[in-house]
Amino acid sequence: MTNTEAHPAGSKSAGAPPGADGPLAVEVLTARQVPLGGPRAMPVRRTLPQRTRTLIGAWCFADHYGPDDVSLTGGMDVAPHPHTGLQTVSWLFSGEIEHRDSLGSHAFVRPGELNLMTGGHGISHSEVSTPRTTVLHGVQLWVALPDEHRHTERDFQHYVPAPVPLDGGTARVFLGALAGDTSPVRTFTPLLGAELSVDPHATVTLDVDPDFEHGVLVDTGDVRLDGTVLKPTELGCTAPGRDTLTLANEGPQAARVVLLGGPPFGEEIVMWWNFIGRSHDDIVRARDDWTKGTRFGEVHGYDGAPLPAPELPNAPLKPRGRMRRTAETGA
Repeated sequence: MTNTEAHPAGSKSAGAPPGADGPLAVEVLTARQVPLGGPRAMPVRRTLPQRTRTLIGAWCFADHYGPDDVSLTGGMDVAPHPHTGLQTVSWLFSGEIEHRDSLGSHAFVRPGELNLMTGGHGISHSEVSTPRTTVLHGVQLWVALPDEHRHTERDFQHYVPAPVPLDGGTARVFLGALAGDTSPVRTFTPLLGAELSVDPHATVTLDVDPDFEHGVLVDTGDVRLDGTVLKPTELGCTAPGRDTLTLANEGPQAARVVLLGGPPFGEEIVMWWNFIGRSHDDIVRARDDWTKGTRFGEVHGYDGAPLPAPELPNAPLKPRGRMRRTAETGA
């Protein structure tokens, strides 16, 4: 998925007594709507990055879309575009997306199946919802690669996690380990990624790594994360220090969330358009290489031209860490 947004938005904090911080606080990030390609610009809801938070662990980008009636919106049609310095994580609740990349991968993203693409030094790909799709619904996530691995070779992995029963729900662990299940998919920093379903009027308590910060993105249902209400499309964030997370569903229908986690990412990044680097010059080189048709390879089988890179801002792009007080320019 490509980043089409120019100006990130803000966040709010909730769920802790006045003045509380650290592992007791739950920061609630609200989504902003961003148009995503297609003839009628399918809308997506973006919760990362934000004005005050860039990362949860190495997770640096979260788009949440649907349920989207493709007969009205035209669905997803994202022409070939580049990525560098990151991994893309595609996860669907309904619908189907056809993926092609410059590694030669031709795969389909389907509900409950993980597609993870490593951009590393440079890759390009296209994403198109298939004719079989009537309702498109899912998330697209990015993971920042640490400096020692950000020029790694491009790669593509597919994995189908089995559902894991929980006391009060189920989990599908697509990255990392949770509830006794471990994903075999390779990442370059410790990560957690899972879809959780919480039964009606049920409470689920999960043992988690206290070294991780966590994010809970609500898809359906009003969920309480350790007492803090999270509404659909909101992302609740917690700091390291917790060894459990408690999710309560007080509604009459099952609630669905995506749980993300990882140790705080100890590096500053420069994130612009579809590139992650460490300096303004890194981004300039990546943009120039894409414009010249080098470094990122070609995507075969897509009917249309690649996306052109937007113009860089007049001001130099500045590195930012996981928490920040002012917005940096993105595109």
